[in-house]
Amino acid sequence: MKSDDLSEQTVQRREKLKSLRDAGINPYPNDFRRDSSAGELLERHANTSVKQLTDKQIPVRVAGRLMSRRIMGKASFAHIRDESGQIQLYLQREQLPDGLYDEFKKYDLGDIVGTAGIMFRTKTGELSIRVNQIRLLVKSLHPLPEKYHGLTDVETRYRQRYLDLMVNEESREVFRRRSATVTALRRFLDDRGYLEIESPITLPIPGGANARPFVTHHHALDMQLYLRVAQELAIKRCLVGGFERVYELNRNFRNEGLSTQHNPEFTMLEYNETYLDYVDYMNFTEEMLREVAREVTGSLQVSYQGNTVDFGKPFARMGLREAVVHYYDGISESDCSDAEKLRSVLDSLHAPADRERSVNGLLLDLFDASIEEQLIQPTFITGYPLEVSPLSRRNDETPNIADRFELFVAGKELANGFSELNDAEDQSNRFLEQAQAKAEGDEEAMFYDTDYIRALEYGLPPNAGGGIGVDRLVMILTDSPSIRDVLLFPHMRPERAPGEQ
Repeated sequence: MKSDDLSEQTVQRREKLKSLRDAGINPYPNDFRRDSSAGELLERHANTSVKQLTDKQIPVRVAGRLMSRRIMGKASFAHIRDESGQIQLYLQREQLPDGLYDEFKKYDLGDIVGTAGIMFRTKTGELSIRVNQIRLLVKSLHPLPEKYHGLTDVETRYRQRYLDLMVNEESREVFRRRSATVTALRRFLDDRGYLEIESPITLPIPGGANARPFVTHHHALDMQLYLRVAQELAIKRCLVGGFERVYELNRNFRNEGLSTQHNPEFTMLEYNETYLDYVDYMNFTEEMLREVAREVTGSLQVSYQGNTVDFGKPFARMGLREAVVHYYDGISESDCSDAEKLRSVLDSLHAPADRERSVNGLLLDLFDASIEEQLIQPTFITGYPLEVSPLSRRNDETPNIADRFELFVAGKELANGFSELNDAEDQSNRFLEQAQAKAEGDEEAMFYDTDYIRALEYGLPPNAGGGIGVDRLVMILTDSPSIRDVLLFPHMRPERAPGEQ
């Protein structure tokens, strides 16, 4: 890299690095061992008095990134930060080995240092370390963001997440809470006897959802493969084999656009249990989300983008038609059977419908275009058309309707579930319809999966399945407006080179 391409500060830091190397000093040693973290010290000595600290003369060794420094002649204050928090250092020339104070003055913000010293409190009462040894552990070659106490540029935060985490405690807390959410989901299912599996990510046939897959190539086998779009079919194969409670919490991949709610790579929890139906699984999903919200946030009332989402109250349950009539002003019960009326309303919303759609399909289009965003409190919607539910069991009383639910929270779909279709002949016919749609240009239609049909022919026990979008759940539990806020490394458009149009 040419120095012309670097900022003045970066050039200076590289010169300091060269000087260290020329002097025979390793700027990246790995032999410093700490005995405490900043957070541990702050918690352990929160109530330790000035006198107690003076009498005990507690020695400590800590390490962290240099975040601030105030040099005052022969003495300086500084703050270092590790994962657990930030603690103040106090350095005096006379208390350090010869030349070390001058070396410290050459350090830059962002450098990682190891220190040894004695705990004390300043006149203002701040717990601090009186340093008697300090050592450079990592030379940072770039300055911290200009406003390192709060990096706000969204593009930088997403592209250079390490900077975001380095300087924004709020972002670190989001990802701690994300980890807690994943742990809580697993614990809930594990405690109820569910078996976690790991299904293949690269597949000869993608299945389990209507979605456009990513395509790759296996060179040794010279065959086309697809990245997994859902875990569902693998889980149900396990149920055929004799397991009765199965889940997978892992990544799926869908070749779709980017939005505040969509990322091509995302985390999904799918879970199935035998001898239950979709109504049982609405109850089960509600119980799971209530417990996870309580465990992760400490409350059943969660603030999200100006609204309070209440996980404590029983979740509302509405049929698709009922929801349209209730939430869309000007649509009556009789209108829900009038295809032309529904097409007219969709046209007025600039959401033109497929002219071949059934009435139920048009109702779903209207729901997606206008109703979904209004469902702030947790709400189960049922009565989905069979035509958009190719893996769901058909309702016994209304065969063109699926035994299916979707859960909406904070205006977004959070979960999907149904009584699973276990009739091999019915499933085969639906796969044939999907294959025909794909041949006619529908890139999200499913493939015909011969092996899955064979598995069903051996006998899939009656069961219910559900899926939760983990990223969206974390968005709600962290009050994050975009899915990119809860993904450590979200997909981004390629970064333009300097001067590129």
